[in-house]
Amino acid sequence: MEIGVDSFVATAKTGPTGDADRVQELLGQIELAEQVGLDVFSVGEHHRPEYVSSAPAVLLAAAAARTKRIRLASAVTVLSSDDPVRVYQQFATLDLISQGRAEIIVGRGSFIESYPLFGYDLDDYDALFSEKLELLLRIREQTLVHWEGKHRAPLTGQGVYPRALQAPLPVWIGVGGTPQSAVRAGTLGLPLMVAIIGGQPRQFRHLIELYREAGRHAGHTPETLKVGVHSIGFLADTTDAAMDTFWPAYQDMFGKIGRERGWPPPTRSQFDAQCGPHGALMVGDPETVAKKILAEHESLGGLTRLTVLLDNRSLQHAQIQRAIELLGTEVSPMVRRSTT
Repeated sequence: MEIGVDSFVATAKTGPTGDADRVQELLGQIELAEQVGLDVFSVGEHHRPEYVSSAPAVLLAAAAARTKRIRLASAVTVLSSDDPVRVYQQFATLDLISQGRAEIIVGRGSFIESYPLFGYDLDDYDALFSEKLELLLRIREQTLVHWEGKHRAPLTGQGVYPRALQAPLPVWIGVGGTPQSAVRAGTLGLPLMVAIIGGQPRQFRHLIELYREAGRHAGHTPETLKVGVHSIGFLADTTDAAMDTFWPAYQDMFGKIGRERGWPPPTRSQFDAQCGPHGALMVGDPETVAKKILAEHESLGGLTRLTVLLDNRSLQHAQIQRAIELLGTEVSPMVRRSTT
């Protein structure tokens, strides 16, 4: 199983750290992730004041010039509010810079700011994604593209350049809990990345089985039907230290989201339960987190990849660096020994 890190490049909540410093910290974190043996580093797309990640391909390109092995992915690219031509061009260019290490994880986005920002109607939420995914995959297959849809001007044989080094350029579908999205990914034979940020991970087994069944029905091989999980977590040398350090950060993050969406504020008891053996959060010392990853791997019928969002506005760069170090030097070897 591949193990990696996700980041939304959160702005610093306190202290003198500015956006330029946060970008440099991100690049240092990606370099460290490679040095400690992690497989992938993903950067999510957000258009909010608390994140510095509205252009993940640019950030990943900077990281590509400073690394040699680690795979570099979006998490996710909000395809519904973007132009598939530009998405392909950006990630094909990233693929060339990185010598074949780029991946696109596309989704509809968990926040909606990009839709009005780029002039799209939220009533077209699903239709936009379906149509643009079709076009992105067409571009991936063909240099000269013939295509027509409702939400974008047609292509009548124009060429899309440059072409990615990888053939094909990897495209994953990122989903929350929508069965239709999982079935779509399986039917298309695209890898599935499931965001499990709350509840009990085993509850997502049905979603993954739908994906695999749709893929088999469409004639795709089991090797093609890769499943990854995006988690939220934090590591420290002891589980108590990890939980006590991460709780204020978690409270701040989900408290803000809750106020926007009408959810009640998180409580410490809920947090502790989510950090427990059956909860979704990957928080603890290396042995605790490794055991939890392996339990999730078994309960979900086998995973290809698991990535952990370690970045948070309330955490310091040194704390995130230590978490990356523990994930790479201790957790990843434990997981590999048990899954290979």
